Order: sequence, then structure tokens, then C-alpha cells
Amino acid sequence: MTSQSTANTPVADQIRRAPKVLLHDHLDGGLRPGTVVDLAREGGYTQLPETEPDKLALWFREAADSGSLERYLETFSHTVGVLQTRDALVRVAAECAEDLAADGVVYAEVRYAPEQHLEGGLALEEVVEAVNEGFRQGERRARQDGRRIRVGALLTAMRHAARSLEIAELANRYRDLGVVGFDIAGAEAGYPPTRHLDAFEYLKRENNHFTIHAGEAFGLPSIWQALQWCGADRLGHGVRIIDDIQVRDDGTVELGRLASYVRDKRIPLELCPSSNLQTGAATSYAEHPVGLLRRLHFRATVNTDNRLMSHTSMSQEFEHLVDAFGYTLDDMQWFSVNAMKSAFIPFDERLAMINDVIKPGYAELKSEWLFRQTASTSRSATSEE
Repeated sequence: MTSQSTANTPVADQIRRAPKVLLHDHLDGGLRPGTVVDLAREGGYTQLPETEPDKLALWFREAADSGSLERYLETFSHTVGVLQTRDALVRVAAECAEDLAADGVVYAEVRYAPEQHLEGGLALEEVVEAVNEGFRQGERRARQDGRRIRVGALLTAMRHAARSLEIAELANRYRDLGVVGFDIAGAEAGYPPTRHLDAFEYLKRENNHFTIHAGEAFGLPSIWQALQWCGADRLGHGVRIIDDIQVRDDGTVELGRLASYVRDKRIPLELCPSSNLQTGAATSYAEHPVGLLRRLHFRATVNTDNRLMSHTSMSQEFEHLVDAFGYTLDDMQWFSVNAMKSAFIPFDERLAMINDVIKPGYAELKSEWLFRQTASTSRSATSEE
């Protein structure tokens, strides 16, 4: 086990109830299959490969299991296709917040590209306001069900397009109205982040936050550009930093200059294990770089990326890692605190979430183990008598 704590390996129910923090989740990658079917019918979208929710869910999973990032991204044509009206955006954003809260997520930053939702006549501002309204609805519904979650939006620009500065300005206008930062996404190969320097320079001048999809399908040059040319606060994925880490036959480890910089500067890595397996960035959970990166104390975080395409949740991501690495509740807390430290909300609010929500939540779960141990010891002593 990674942790030296006496806390036990968590079971599925404990993993679900543990307070989790999610930094890398795409709105158009997390729709409920039934909602996709409903919205297609209501909006006249006729391109779905399946119209029965269970079959559609299976299609998304199988289409995303190709091992190619480009093929993986093709699945979004259908989810984006049904998200072209205000009502659809409000509904999906509200369901997103509800679903995450039901999975034990207490803080989430969910990203989407406003420029992809204009085919129905919406303006960029109307897209942002619809999604923000949906997140607030979902937060209220979760609270009514006895759960609490806070959701912030990240506005994404598509790296193959030419609207990044416009989207960065949009993110800045809504920064106190539910939008917490900016991102660029899309296929990395052929579309380096340096194509969008004007957007990043603008955000830095405005003291705003941004993350960059880098080091997923491409590699170290993508990470280096995102950090040293663009000034990213976080790395979206960043899993290929492993290419700059050498593990010798005797088990000793040597970090290259870039890997050392990322670790020393505490640059957050938005790792997405299940998604990485689908896109070929890792071959199995047991061999996923998260194990080594956690052992070396990088600022590693665990994320879902696209819950529909990967048929996953935050709880399932942690279940896989518990099985692969023997992680304990202490390890889960370490990942969750890392993520909360790296969130794009003010420091005092991050600190309050860590001290008043995350740490007490894990302490309660660990106390359950202590009481179970006591009960087990008592039963054993009674039987011996």
C-alpha cells in the first residue's frame, strides 16, 4: 500500500460516500444516455446510431474504446448535436451537477466549448448563461436530496479553430458569475498550444486562470509549450510527463529537467485513468503512470474526463486505482486535497473546503473502520470464551 496509515482499503460504498474533487470533466462527455435520446427526439436530431438508452450507452463505450484520441473525439458529434438549444443546455448542466453530487463529488470544474453550441441560433453569452443556470439548478436539487456540491465552469476553446481569444474574453467577462477559468481542447497533433498565445497572454494580463490539454496524445513538447510558452496553471491530462522519468532496474528513479520542474513547481496533473486507457496513453490501470507519479509526490489528481464515453464516475475511477495499487482512504484523501488545492476558486474557499468538508469526511469514513475492528475483536474474544 502507498499509505503508511492503518486505515483499511475502502469498499465501494465508502469510495462513493468519500468527498471527492473533480477538475477535468467535459459537459458534452457526461450526458445520461436517456437524455441524449430525449433531446434528439425533441430537437429533431436523427443521426444517433441507437435510439434505445442502454444500446446507445454501449455504442458510446465501444466507439470510444478504439485506442485513438481522434476516434474518441468523434463520439462528441452526437452529444454536441443535441446540445444546441437553451433548454437542452440547462437540462444537461443540471443533471451533471446532480449526478456528480450523487457520486460524492463536493467540488467540480466542468468544461465545455461555447463555440460548439451555436447551430441553433444561440449567442456565446446565451450558451454560458444557460449552462450556469443549469449548474445552479443542479446544486439546488442536490441540496434538496441532502447532498452538497459546488460546480464551476471552464470555458474551452477548440485548438483547431481560431476563436480562442474571443472565448478567453468571454471567460473573463463571466469570471464572477460561475465561470472559474479557461481551457483549450481537441486533437493535440498538429495544433500546438502556442497557436493560441494571444489568448493566454490576455488571460495572464487579466490575472485569470487557465488549464491546457497537453501531454495526452502528444508528449513532452506539448507539456513544455503549455508551461513555458503559454504559462498554464494546470495540465489537462499531462500523463506523458512519465516520458521524462527513468526508472532503473534497481528501482531508483531519475527525473528529467521537465519532470523535475513540474514536480518542484507543484503543477497539477489532471489525470484521467479510464480515458487514458481508451486513447492509448496507458495500457492498463496497474501500469498507469498515476502509481509512479503518486509515489514521487507529483501534484497528481484523479478525474473522469468523459463519463459517458468511458462509462465511468469518480467512484469507479478510484475503485480501479484501489484495485490496482492497494490505495487506502488516506490515498484518496491525498488525491482529493491535491485537487482542491489546485482548483480555480479563491484560496480561502479552497481552504474551507479542505478543512471543513474533505478532511472531516474522510475522518468519519476512517472511524467506521476503527469501530468495525473493535466489533470484530469483541466477537473474536467472545467466541474464544
